[in-house]
Amino acid sequence: MRKRLTERWRRLGRTARILLAAGVAAAVIGGGAGAWALTREDTAQSQAMQVQATSGTMKETVAASGTVEAAESADLTFEVSGTVTKIFVAEGDTVKKGDALARVDDTTLVATRTAAESAVTAAQEQLAASESSGASDLQIASDEAAVAAAEANLDSARQAVEDAVLRATISGTVTAFDVAVGDVVGSSAGSSAGTSGSSPGGSGGSGPSTGGTSGDANGESSASAGTVSIVSVGNHLVEATVSADDAATVKKGLQATITVNGVDEDVFGTVASVGKVAETSSSGAAVFPVTIAVTGERDDLYPGTSATAAITVKQRDDVLSVPSAAITAEGDQAYVQKVVDGKTVKTAVSIGEVYGTTTEITDGLADGDTVEIEGFTRPGGGTSGSGNQERGRGGGFGGEGQTRQMPGGGQRPGGGQMPGGGAPGQMGGGQ
Repeated sequence: MRKRLTERWRRLGRTARILLAAGVAAAVIGGGAGAWALTREDTAQSQAMQVQATSGTMKETVAASGTVEAAESADLTFEVSGTVTKIFVAEGDTVKKGDALARVDDTTLVATRTAAESAVTAAQEQLAASESSGASDLQIASDEAAVAAAEANLDSARQAVEDAVLRATISGTVTAFDVAVGDVVGSSAGSSAGTSGSSPGGSGGSGPSTGGTSGDANGESSASAGTVSIVSVGNHLVEATVSADDAATVKKGLQATITVNGVDEDVFGTVASVGKVAETSSSGAAVFPVTIAVTGERDDLYPGTSATAAITVKQRDDVLSVPSAAITAEGDQAYVQKVVDGKTVKTAVSIGEVYGTTTEITDGLADGDTVEIEGFTRPGGGTSGSGNQERGRGGGFGGEGQTRQMPGGGQRPGGGQMPGGGAPGQMGGGQ
C-alpha cells in the first residue's frame, strides 16, 4: 500500500494533467497562498490555510507544437503547352472551384481534336464494312481495336482543349500568380501540381510540379513556370508534432485546445490524423506528426503562424480532489486534517490519481468538506536543511522542485516531511 501511495505521487508523468471546472479555484488559491507564505521576507512563523474538497472535471492532455496551415492549398500549372492569351484573375483575388484563371492559344489543340474526330469516324466505317462483308474474325478484331484507339485519342484531344483554360481546383484566395499574357507555358510532361491539405482526416496530394521549359539556342528559357497558388479561406489545420512517448495515446477524433501566437482566445480543434512514421525534431528527438483540424471558420488565423495544442487524451467527470499539500501519510495510510466545528480532525482518506498539484480522494471526504494545510516557513528560517538549496532531485512530488522546509511532522510519501509530529524535514527530495 505504501509503495502504491508513493508511486501515485511520483506519477506526474509525461503528460500535462490539468484541473478544470469547480476544483480549479481551490488549487489556485492553495498554490498561491503557499508561495506567498514561502517568499515573504518577514515571515517567521508557519501559517495554516483552509481549502475545500471539490468535485470537477479532470483532463489529461498531451502537448503538441507546430504551425497553422490552410485546410486546403493548390499549386496549379497548365497541363498543355501554349502561349497565354487571356488572364482572368490576379493575385489576391478570391475564386471558386472551377473558375477560369488563364487561357492559352488553343488553335492547334482544336485542330488536333478535329483530326481525332475524323479518325474515329473512319475507324468506325471500316469496322462496319468488315462486318457487312463477312470478314474474318481476325480482321474484325483488328478493326475494333482501331476504333478503340481512335476514341481514346479523341478523348485526349478533347481534354487538351479543355485544359487550354486553367481552372481553380479549390475555392480560396489566389496567393501567387506567375502567369502573364504572352508567356509560353506548359510542358511535355503535362503535369499539374496536386492539392495539399484537404478536409479533416489528413493531408496529402503531390507537391507542386512546375511546367517544363523550352530552351532557345542560347540556352535561355523561353517558357515560364506558369504557376498559380490558391489557399482556402476560413478553414485551417494545425500541422504539429508530439513526442514519441506520447504518440501512442493520441488518436483520431480527440479534442484539442489550441493556443495560437497573436490570438488572445483559445482555439478548438479535433485530431484529424496521426502519422505512423517518426520524424526528427530540431533538437534531435523523435517526434510524430499530428494534424489537428480547427473547428469552424476563423478569419483571425494565418498560415505559417506558430501554435501549441493541448490534446485531451483522457477526461473524468465528478472527480473529488484536494491540493496534494493537504495530504500526509503514516505507514500505509494517507490522512488529511479535516475541519469539523472549527477544529481539525485527523481523517483517514483513500487517494486515487494525481493531477498536477491536486490529488483525487476516493474515500474519506465529501464534496464541500474543508481541510487544513499547515503553512510553509522560509528555507533557512531556523529549521533543519539547507536554506540556500534552490532545487531538489529524487523524492517529493514529481522529482525536481524547489526545496521547502515543512514545520512539524510526519513523513510524506516520496521522502518529504509533512505536518503531524516529528522532526522538521524537507519536501522536494533533499540534497
